[in-house]
This record gives sequence, C-alpha cells and structure tokens, in this order.
Amino acid sequence: MRGLKNKIVLVTGGAGGIGRATASRFLEEGSQVVVMDKNKPACLSLEKDLPGLAPSIIVDVSDPAAVDQAFLELDRQFENLDILINNAGISVRNPFMDISPEQWRSVMAVNLDGVFYVAQQAARRMLASGGGVILNMGSTNGIAGYHYYGDYNASKAGVIELTRSMALELGPTIRVNAVCPGFIMTPMQEAEYTPEMQAEFANKVPLRRLGRPEDVAALFAFLASDDAAYITGAYFVIDGGEIAGGLASQAGL
Repeated sequence: MRGLKNKIVLVTGGAGGIGRATASRFLEEGSQVVVMDKNKPACLSLEKDLPGLAPSIIVDVSDPAAVDQAFLELDRQFENLDILINNAGISVRNPFMDISPEQWRSVMAVNLDGVFYVAQQAARRMLASGGGVILNMGSTNGIAGYHYYGDYNASKAGVIELTRSMALELGPTIRVNAVCPGFIMTPMQEAEYTPEMQAEFANKVPLRRLGRPEDVAALFAFLASDDAAYITGAYFVIDGGEIAGGLASQAGL
C-alpha cells in the first residue's frame, strides 16, 4: 500500500487475533507499530514473534485514566501518531434474557467506551500534528441482528455511529472509518463456537469459509493508506458475503 512506510501505527487489542495480524501486516508495510493491550504475557510473546515492534503499552482501554497514562507513554516513545487501529473488544455469548447488568456494562465499557477514550486521545495528537487516520472496529453484528449477542450488537452499532460523527467533526484533518468483520476465526470465536458450529456457519457463507485475521488486517492496511485518501465516514463489511442476503435468499426457499 502507498504511504504506510515509516508511519507510526497504534493497534489496541494488538496481542492476539485480528490485532496481532494487523500489527504484523503494518510491520510488513514498513510502518512503526506499537501495541496497547491489557494482556502482558501475550504482549511479551508478540514482541518475541515480531521483533520489529516497539515496546508494548499495557492498558485496560475501559479505564479512561489508564488510557490517559498510556498515551503519555506513547508520547515518550514517539513524537506523533499517524494511524490508530482501534481494535480492542470483547464478547460474551448469552441469550438476551440472561445478560446481567454487569455483563452489559463490561461489554459496553470495552467495545464502545474504550473506543471513544482511545480515539479521543489519538485525535488530539493527530489534530495537533496536522493529520491522521482512525479506524474503529465495528462488526456485522452492528448492522444486522444476531441471536445471543444483544450487548455486543448494541456496542458495535454504537461504534459505527460514533465513527460517522467523528468523521464529520475531525475532517478534513483526520479520516475516520469503521471495519465490520463477519465471522473471523480468532481465539475469541474458537472459545464460543464448537468446530461443528463453525463448519455449519461456514457452509452458509457464500465464499464457503470463515474469515481469517489476515483478511481484516489487509483491509485495515488499505484504509490507512494513501490509496484510500478520499474515504472517510464509512463502514466496510468484510464477511465473505454473510449478510448479503436475507431469509428469502437462502437456497431451497
């Protein structure tokens, strides 16, 4: 991709899954990459696997004071920030009637509040330096309804609308978009779906496979690059065609 070499890239939730693949991809593009994640052992493992990484910053993005301190640490490592991949998130599979207030608050605190806290800190630095790109992690769950993820769905719908609002207010200095994956095979998904459930889901997807973290990392790289210089305020679905049709489009109906 054009324009990524030597860019300073921050990836939240970068120690595993999509975040890990994204950190690796931007290193391949010649960027300077730093990861923020609350899992210190996973960060240490990532730094061994990707020796080009800057030292990781350990932070829980749901804690605004901790995020403030994390960005002060980022300032000590780098003079500016060019690209934010606002990726940190959690999910818990539960029927709507079984979602407790504590679970609701926990999911919202990471997936929506955390996106806001990190994006605001990043935007302050980008506005001061004269430019930047913010890419927020949405989901197809924020576009279409899904069983057993009421809190997660609501949080991702909020991220999409926050992204649009940010693009309006932060342009033309900062471009802001959201990436909305479908079923991507990450450790989080493996913990929630049995192999049989995964195979059943893959058979319903037009491309007949589940997504890979590297698929999403490639989209992040494009949207952060100069090749996407006229793209802002949008969300991009990457789901193998999962939500392309509804009930009437299913074979045999």
